[in-house]
Amino acid sequence: MLKHSPRTANALRALQRAMATVSPRIGDTKVPMSRLEKDAYINYQRIEDNLAVIRDRLKRPLTLSEKILYGHLDDPHGQDIERGVSYLKLRPDRVACQDATAQMALLQFMSAGMDTAAVPTTVHCDHLIEAQVGGVRDLARAIDVNKEVYDFLATATAKYGLGFWKPGSGIIHQIILENYAFPGGLMIGTDSHTPNAGGLGMVACGVGGADAVDVMAGLPWELKCPKVIGVQLTGAISGWTTPKDVILKVAGILTVKGGTGAIVEYKGPGVESLSCTGMATICNMGAEIGATTSLFPFNKRMVDYLYATSRGDIAEYAKSFTHNLQADPNAEYDQHIEINLSELEPHINGPFTPDLATPISKLKEEAKKNGWPDEIRVALIGSCTNSSYEDMSRAASIARQAAEHGLDVKSKFTITPGSEQVRATTDRDGQIAAYEAVGGIVLANACGPCIGQWDRKDVKKGEPNTIVTSYNRNFTGRNDANPATHAFVTSPDIVTAMAFGGSLSFNPLTDSLIGADGKPFKFDVPTGNELPPKGFDPGQNTFQPPPENRGEVEVAVDPKSDRLQLLKPFAPWDRKTPTDLPILIKVAGKCTTDHISAGGPWLKYRGHLENISQNCLIGAINAENGEANKVKNQITGEYGPVPETAKYYRDRGIKWVVIGDSNYGEGSSREHAALEPRFLGGLAIIVRSFARIHETNLKKQGMLALTFADPADYEKVRPDDRVDILGLDTFAPGKNLTMVLKHSDGTKEEVSLAHSFNEGQIEWFKAGSALNLMAAKAKGEA
Repeated sequence: MLKHSPRTANALRALQRAMATVSPRIGDTKVPMSRLEKDAYINYQRIEDNLAVIRDRLKRPLTLSEKILYGHLDDPHGQDIERGVSYLKLRPDRVACQDATAQMALLQFMSAGMDTAAVPTTVHCDHLIEAQVGGVRDLARAIDVNKEVYDFLATATAKYGLGFWKPGSGIIHQIILENYAFPGGLMIGTDSHTPNAGGLGMVACGVGGADAVDVMAGLPWELKCPKVIGVQLTGAISGWTTPKDVILKVAGILTVKGGTGAIVEYKGPGVESLSCTGMATICNMGAEIGATTSLFPFNKRMVDYLYATSRGDIAEYAKSFTHNLQADPNAEYDQHIEINLSELEPHINGPFTPDLATPISKLKEEAKKNGWPDEIRVALIGSCTNSSYEDMSRAASIARQAAEHGLDVKSKFTITPGSEQVRATTDRDGQIAAYEAVGGIVLANACGPCIGQWDRKDVKKGEPNTIVTSYNRNFTGRNDANPATHAFVTSPDIVTAMAFGGSLSFNPLTDSLIGADGKPFKFDVPTGNELPPKGFDPGQNTFQPPPENRGEVEVAVDPKSDRLQLLKPFAPWDRKTPTDLPILIKVAGKCTTDHISAGGPWLKYRGHLENISQNCLIGAINAENGEANKVKNQITGEYGPVPETAKYYRDRGIKWVVIGDSNYGEGSSREHAALEPRFLGGLAIIVRSFARIHETNLKKQGMLALTFADPADYEKVRPDDRVDILGLDTFAPGKNLTMVLKHSDGTKEEVSLAHSFNEGQIEWFKAGSALNLMAAKAKGEA
């Protein structure tokens, strides 16, 4: 036996002890976040290190969302952490923008003076393609009509180092799921349905463009520390019930504002019966309950999807990090819901709001009781919520059953593939042919009717009618700009079956149809593959990576354009107490971002602030007269459109306020709903309560986002009041302001106004906007 000297033996023992105590670090393995970004790696080490600090500080079990959020803290040692109170400063892994919001985000980024994005960022062309006659022709028309905007986006992304997905590539959220989402990641996106990526265990939040600009410029992202709602899923999904029915049920329980300020975490044994894309569907529509985001714990179905989309390396890396990709045992939730999937019935939600939930067995009765138009004029499947391979193949199985009995659809039937990859794969595997064989029309790989990009011809405006969709949002006029359209949201399976039944009275689970042979038949339970057995067909390559010679790229903005306009900084606060401000409008009832800044034909002006401001609040209902877009000019006494009245005040140096109701600004993340009031001279939006994203967007643009300390004080405000806002000279976190209501009869009332501004956000207001403050700091002036 070989013998060592005592000194050598001691040294060897010390080396062995050292080797025994040094275990591999998770960060020693380098795995790219995406196949398209080889130099950007998943940073699980940051999460591991941050959570070691947080666990020591909090000394309690953590939920999954807490692990991911706190794992991305900018300062885990000094960050104050209290759910529903603290403002977290976070470091997202990436940013995603759709083309309608990307225009303003990029214009803001350009004005910030940066030369490259600090984090991986992508822009996706999906919002500007109008559905008219069919996918190929609609796409060609959109490329022609929107050439100026697409050229701007293509050159701006190339200039600043962003990935660019061309028109026809698909809907942003499907592209993200297929290429960029990963378990444990943190992403922000300039679209309210960004939480779709929660289906892959990612905390993904919808934001306004100004938030995106902050992160692209290398600044932390600020988020009020969310509360956590736990949804325990038991049983197993089966039959006609789909993942869509889970979120339709949850929406019925929580309502459109029940998730505000909270992250929804799904958990429990029922999760194992859901596909990855099914989990994404649930997270996507979580936006309709106001949730900050929704997500699922890492599981085998995510592994399967990652492998199917050529990301097996991410799947294996996530497996090694599983301990931080699921909630700790005994983690505490602020609210808890339990749903037995084995007992869950298919639901159909609507009309006019996504939280009016009706089980399919009660739909006929409810439709008759409420006078909803029974005939279904159009049935539409697809959208970012339900356009996966699984969705398309299950719905196609229903179409094939009908074809076998010689039936065509009774209602007009449209299909929107979620991505070029899904379109190409379903075309190869025969699903598209199955739709077309029964009269279906396949639209472009884009948002289309879901966001109002629909040149609908079969009804006149104001004509009551019913449509059923597998979309996520069904506010008044949302899909076709017709306020009399009764829009219902449900699963693609139910939509497809009802296209053959043609009425709300038809229940595909129990009712029969008459085949071409005159014999009755019932649909069998739909079937389909979770993932394509032959693998995905990527279809056409629609991705433009940043070029090597970015410095030579010239960004295309025509100064004479009516679609694009370079931004000018907003004026800073004048340090004066606001007095005698007119109320532009006292809004009655629901006021979504669609009411504040309409979509549809207005989408083409998303890059031109002056032009798009002509739609400011035109959908809001005036409490004075019950009408839309008709308000009294308090100077002239004449009635006119809201934007013209606001412009009249602005051009005469008169600041104004808006009075609103509950959950003001729910719906889309569009920051134009905040930019437009600011551009037109508004000072404050004063409401009973705000939706999260809109409140932040207002603050970012230098607006006062204020709430009635007593919500009942909304009733004290008269539309013809003049108001003073007192206390801005000592504006501070947690300190209420006072509004003096000066009634036209000479009397006065004072009401207390609360706010959620922190010190940094107060500085945004004083500087005139968050962007102004960023630019001043870059120049050393702040």
